[in-house]
Amino acid sequence: MIKAKPFDFPYDGKLVPEATALLVIDLQQDFLSTTGYFARQGYDPAPLRAILPTVSKLIAACRAAGIRIIHTRQGYRADLADMTPYEKWRRRRNGLEGTDVLLRSSPGFEIVPEIDVRASDIIVDKTCNSAFTYTDFEHVLRAQGITHLMFTGCTTDVCVHTTLREACDRNFQCLTIADACASGDTYAHEAALHMVTVENGLFGALTDSAAVIAGLAGLGAGTGSATA
Repeated sequence: MIKAKPFDFPYDGKLVPEATALLVIDLQQDFLSTTGYFARQGYDPAPLRAILPTVSKLIAACRAAGIRIIHTRQGYRADLADMTPYEKWRRRRNGLEGTDVLLRSSPGFEIVPEIDVRASDIIVDKTCNSAFTYTDFEHVLRAQGITHLMFTGCTTDVCVHTTLREACDRNFQCLTIADACASGDTYAHEAALHMVTVENGLFGALTDSAAVIAGLAGLGAGTGSATA
């Protein structure tokens, strides 16, 4: 098991690699670069970049344990055909009209090179904050027999938390890794992490990367049980 609060993960002590995925949310150039969407909105991407070494360690530990890696990317079609009038209005209001920011055709849409993305990984492209909205994400999880999700990425208070909440509503077992998530707003980041644990774990459990790596260290790939 992985030590966490308010309860260890998984709740029943059965950590099965084949049924578990590490979710790496939106670690894209548009959010982490100094010229992308996040920076254009006045936020400092430094806290987001700071988690990259931690996420990379988790990816390596999960690969060694036989746990699947799932990346998400957020962005719209180049022709904006999937953007509603309200979303176009927000784009203009945010000073993005006429730019290629948050478009799937742009370099900013790509995952940053610091993150090791392999052919065996799953990539889910989305337009909304939640990875479940207008995507095949849930179908992929069900098809692969994945029932347990470990959350990393950005931003803690928006795309991570929105996906987390929807995953919990769909009865996936969820673990948020605090030091592998980040936001440009410290207060929102800390509040989002706190909300995971309210009502005795309403949105699953909360832990840190050291606990995950320690928990996985005793888990041989394909054994289907934890010894830690």
